[in-house]
Amino acid sequence: MKKLKNAIFYFTITGGFISLMYWVVGQGKSLEIGRNVISPISKHTQWDQFLEGLFHNLQHPLAILLAQIITIIVVARFFGWIFKKIGQPSVIGEIIAGIFLGPSLLGMYFPEFSLVLFPKESLGNLQFLSQIGLILFMFVIGMELDLKVLKNKANEAVVISHASIVFPFALGISLAYFIYNKFAPEGVEFLSFSLFMGIAMSITAFPVLARIVQERGMHKTRLGSIVITCAAADDITAWCLLAAVIAIVKAGSFVSSLYVIGLALLYVLTMLFLVKPFLKRVGDLYSNNGNLSKPVVAIFFLTLIISSYATEVIGIHALFGAFMMGAIMPDISKFRNIFIEKVEDVSVLLLLPLFFVFTGLRTQIGLINDPYLLKVTGFIILVAVVGKFVGSAIAAKFVGQNWKESLTIGALMNTRGLMELVVLNIGFDLGVLTSEVFTMMVIMALVTTFMTGPALDLINHMFKSKEEVSVLEEAKTVNKFKILISFGNLEKGKSLLRLANNLTKKQKDTSSITAMHLTVSDEMHGFNIEEYEKETFTPILEQSKDMGQEISTIFKATVDIENDIADIASQGDYDLLLVGLGKSIFEGTLLGKVLGFTTRIINPDRLLDKITGKEGLFENSIFDERTRQIIAKNKLPIGILIDNEFQNTDKIFVPIFSVEDVFLSDYIHRFVFNNNSDVSIVDIKEQIESNFLLKSTIHSLEQNFPQNISLIGEKSLESNFLTKQDLMIISLESWKKLVDSQREWLSFVPSVLIIKT
Repeated sequence: MKKLKNAIFYFTITGGFISLMYWVVGQGKSLEIGRNVISPISKHTQWDQFLEGLFHNLQHPLAILLAQIITIIVVARFFGWIFKKIGQPSVIGEIIAGIFLGPSLLGMYFPEFSLVLFPKESLGNLQFLSQIGLILFMFVIGMELDLKVLKNKANEAVVISHASIVFPFALGISLAYFIYNKFAPEGVEFLSFSLFMGIAMSITAFPVLARIVQERGMHKTRLGSIVITCAAADDITAWCLLAAVIAIVKAGSFVSSLYVIGLALLYVLTMLFLVKPFLKRVGDLYSNNGNLSKPVVAIFFLTLIISSYATEVIGIHALFGAFMMGAIMPDISKFRNIFIEKVEDVSVLLLLPLFFVFTGLRTQIGLINDPYLLKVTGFIILVAVVGKFVGSAIAAKFVGQNWKESLTIGALMNTRGLMELVVLNIGFDLGVLTSEVFTMMVIMALVTTFMTGPALDLINHMFKSKEEVSVLEEAKTVNKFKILISFGNLEKGKSLLRLANNLTKKQKDTSSITAMHLTVSDEMHGFNIEEYEKETFTPILEQSKDMGQEISTIFKATVDIENDIADIASQGDYDLLLVGLGKSIFEGTLLGKVLGFTTRIINPDRLLDKITGKEGLFENSIFDERTRQIIAKNKLPIGILIDNEFQNTDKIFVPIFSVEDVFLSDYIHRFVFNNNSDVSIVDIKEQIESNFLLKSTIHSLEQNFPQNISLIGEKSLESNFLTKQDLMIISLESWKKLVDSQREWLSFVPSVLIIKT
């Protein structure tokens, strides 16, 4: 009755007021008399008018910019995925995506499409938006620098980092002497050209280096801390040098640039002794708050913009101001994390790819079209590698590192990545670099970044140590039933530990449990790695202590969680991998199904599995994307826990759909032996009675555990029975059959352990 009243009221009100508006508009026509109002008359049909309007809308600057952003993000993510799959930083793929969309490929083979998507008049909007992304990104880079490590390792770090700058800087200036006449722009002094060649050779990509160190598990080692410290010192020194170089180039001479450098020093002192204490005070007041109020966030962002504006006006580039602002942020991990989370996704995922594409639009590989230019490009790469790699390695050896560590430091410091592109774009904007030199230097940045991973693998192979024994290798040496728990969510981690404990609690001497947490490296920051690891494992370790269950832990930052889970599980020779199930976006709503379809297109993993037919195995399941990938990539037994307030395994039921489910008897045996569980085995469609193998296996369990095993029919699975159960154990194949059959009792099941052999 209430719904009917509401409907009558709704239609009465809306209908009445729509009628009123129609009447007023009709009466208003009479007001046009004598006002020379001319109605538009078109020779075109209404359809033609619609098409004209649509075409006009497509050419609007905002529509063009949005189309560019959509294209850039999709292409950048695709190329990033490809390079992640071959063990390279995704940033290389994103840079390649920029070159792909530029004149080197898209513009060369599809010039009409390129002109429509990237018309010349639209590039200004793209450039300014990409610069905003860079400002936010440099703010994050400044925050990620852990300045405390410089105090602990200052002596070694300063020697190595400054040697890794001075050596390539000198070689870069020397190289400029030989190529100045042929490649320097008209009207550019040798000083300006040589300084930019020097600084371009000296840059290290701190973000890429930090990610590589985390992904390779080096961040907790002495070598890892030295490399991170060197990179931090290198970053600070290089950006200060870049600011000085920009000042000299803009001023025209070294003497006149002293005024700019003087203003820059005044700016730095102001930031250190006035702004930093003020921000620290604000940070101390709000450090205990989980969320910062909008006025507080506004203070920090306003200070960021003012800092960037000040350095741009002074003449040392807005990016230096953003970097400086990030470096002086309050030294509170929780506080910095909040700002990084607010800024990083927008800058890295949305705005930074615009910078890569804008760089790609400037990079014309076709300019390097003769043997001489290829030879010069090769020489530039050689000078860059010798300067950075050899300079860093020799300095590291001099301060007391062994050859393996020295070469590792050299390989990592030779990584240039995004930071190199920033410097090159500044040089190009200032008119110091020609298109040819810019393209050669972009190629150099790609090559030196690409070679980091293979160089590290080669060094590790050359200096392989027999003394290096990991947790995984130790696991291989002991003949135990080994369980690996992989968790992302803390609560799921606790549930998985309870489940693993119930499988092993009376067999501790012949079993082991390892808890593993992998995190996406983009979510990790250098200043809080150890704190994050401690926060992750402390609740798990406390729970294991309460259970009297010893566990080992594995923590790793990675760019490919699914593949790393498979690799670690395989290398450790585990008997069972336990994971929790996330909620799928593909279930329940029409929008979810649409998102599921589009995700197959923009997620190359899903598209590849669809083409090869692998995805068909999981189309009707409620597995989330990550769980689906883990199942597909692992060969050892996997247990997937659907956690419905799981606490214990006192009462378990196991539906048997086919003879292939016979392997579940091993897990039934473990639960009964270790936890004294009561297990109800459900005979679906009398499969057990009609199959000798199933019948004899169940009979054996009944003989060994007569008080714990009971055999029931499917008709017994009523809601009052199911609500008393703690866990359902089912095979993967039977789970798919159960979901497909849509049995009524499925909605009443407790927590579920799906096992795939």
